[in-house]
Amino acid sequence: MRSVNPATGETIRDYPEHGPGEVKAILARALDAFHAWRGVPFAERRALMRGAAAELRRHQEDYARLMTAEMGKTFAAAKAEAEKCALCCEFYADHGEAFLAPEAVATDASRSLIRYDPLGPVLAVMPWNFPFWQVFRFAAPALMAGNVALLKHASNVPGCALAIEAIFKEAGFPLGCFQTLMIGSGAVDAVIADPAVKAVTLTGSEPAGMAVAAAAGRALKKTVLELGGSDPFIILEDADIQAAARTAAQARCINNGQSCIAAKRFIVVEPVAEAFEQAFLAAMGALRVGDPMDPATDVGPMARVDLRRELHDQVERSAAAGAVLRLGGKPMEGEGAFYPPTVLTGVKPGMAAFDEETFGPVAAVIRAKDAGEAVSLANRSPFGLGASLWTKDLRRGEALATQIESGSVFINGMVKSDPRLPFGGVKRSGYGRELSAFGIREFVNIKTVWIA
Repeated sequence: MRSVNPATGETIRDYPEHGPGEVKAILARALDAFHAWRGVPFAERRALMRGAAAELRRHQEDYARLMTAEMGKTFAAAKAEAEKCALCCEFYADHGEAFLAPEAVATDASRSLIRYDPLGPVLAVMPWNFPFWQVFRFAAPALMAGNVALLKHASNVPGCALAIEAIFKEAGFPLGCFQTLMIGSGAVDAVIADPAVKAVTLTGSEPAGMAVAAAAGRALKKTVLELGGSDPFIILEDADIQAAARTAAQARCINNGQSCIAAKRFIVVEPVAEAFEQAFLAAMGALRVGDPMDPATDVGPMARVDLRRELHDQVERSAAAGAVLRLGGKPMEGEGAFYPPTVLTGVKPGMAAFDEETFGPVAAVIRAKDAGEAVSLANRSPFGLGASLWTKDLRRGEALATQIESGSVFINGMVKSDPRLPFGGVKRSGYGRELSAFGIREFVNIKTVWIA
């Protein structure tokens, strides 16, 4: 596995992969660790999880530099990601026991209850775009529930994968509770099929999700999938246009545009379309592209040159189909995988920028005649991860939110993940939920106990 700096194209380091024998040993160690870990009291798990949070903060800048070097997110964003991971650890340390407390149910028995018991080793197949956060939002609840974690991280962030394993070791978690598998995607099926693995979670692309779900299905193992998104950002006639435009630029270019819940399709009703487009173009044009370690940089490089090439192809196909390129639209010259903030207007269904997920700083602006058509266009997508809706009439906004096909709707705000709220999608954005009480209960045996 090779770690390459996307801002410079320079190789950071090569990492050896685990061979079949090493993988078998890791899986056996995970199973042994689970049998001991499941019996550890919540108070002890809580202390260790708080130790992981402290470790994240103790070396926050080191972890941030590693994230920036391996996948190109800005240093400021990387520091914020490390802090968010610490908060997630603390959230489950504080609430995990209550989320999993047995629940009494009145029946014809003298006593009936519902228990939430751990399943065993859970395999996480994780992406590169949030190389720490995606892992911790799985690992914190899984470990607090009494499961143990196996990480197969994206092949371009091996340094992050090993650093996360080290965090749990430094925090004092027993050997085998969290382990990294240094394997390529071709070795995942065999790991899923191994009897030691009891469940699988994946965040990533549709093809990856389908492959993992198929392998898990053959082995009859539970899965949670968080896949792609083409999130709508709907602007109604009574919206605060300037606030919406500023947030729209941030929502499109967060993490250099490489986020499943980044807004991608900006659907604006005709009466305010011209005003929004002008304000949005100004906000996107003001973003600074450059060295992700520079505090003045808003948008760093894309994670890989091949991903930039795919994004540019989507822009070119959309323009050829009639979309109007208003800003950006050309790979930046020089070293690195930089692509400028780009705006396409006149986008319609059938164009790549409407139908496909654009995983980079490219915005598609779509006009609708009214709120009804705006919601219809929002739903005219195979994806259903998040959505943002802008209106000053909050009751109307809440009513329209019920009609939008997505896992979340944010009214007058940017879509984000929060440990207190469930996170996930519908349609081809996947199934199952992460975070909140729902997330920690995904990988447990919801067990009925009936006592005569």
